[in-house]
Order: sequence, then structure tokens, then C-alpha cells
Amino acid sequence: MAKRGGFPGGMPGNMSNLMKQAQRMQREMEEKQKKLEESEFTATAGGGAVSVVVTGSKNLKSLTISPDAVDPDDVEMLQDLIIAAVGEAMKQVDDESARLMGGMGGGFGF
Repeated sequence: MAKRGGFPGGMPGNMSNLMKQAQRMQREMEEKQKKLEESEFTATAGGGAVSVVVTGSKNLKSLTISPDAVDPDDVEMLQDLIIAAVGEAMKQVDDESARLMGGMGGGFGF
């Protein structure tokens, strides 16, 4: 007759498999996070008047402003274009992050 209560001699098969699966998922998530952080996302506003490049870790890497977009009498428009371009680039990062990480909880019912 088999002993009951506790796990003498180690984890039962199901628990061991769950631990291995969790470790594999953690490695995959770390790899995907690294890939995301190494990626760059470009967005424009005003028909290309303003262009930004953002890294996957949401750092603004570059900002390019067309000379045509610089109007000393309408600084607010330029500010709006910059905000729009940065916002779109950040949204791209969020979308890619959701796409990469979307299926990570599958084995555990997340």
C-alpha cells in the first residue's frame, strides 16, 4: 500500500512538470522582454513633419523635425505634432509587448 501525506522522496510528477513549465515560461518571457527592449519603433505626425524613434524600453532615441514644421507663430502646433508622434510610438511599444507576452499564461490558465 502506498504512503499518503507529504512528498517523501521529492515532488510528485505533476508538481515537477509544473515547475519545469514555469521555469521554461520564465525563460521565454525574459527572451521576449529582451527582444522587445532591443527593438525600435518609429512614428510620424503631420504627414512626416515630425518623426520619432522610441526603443522597446520606451526611451526616446531620436526626434526629427522638418524645417517646414517650424513656425514661430504657431509653436503649439509643433508641440502637438511632437506629442502625437511620441504617443503613437509608445502605443506601438505597448502593442508589441502585448503581442509578444499575450500567450505566456496559457499553461497555467492565466
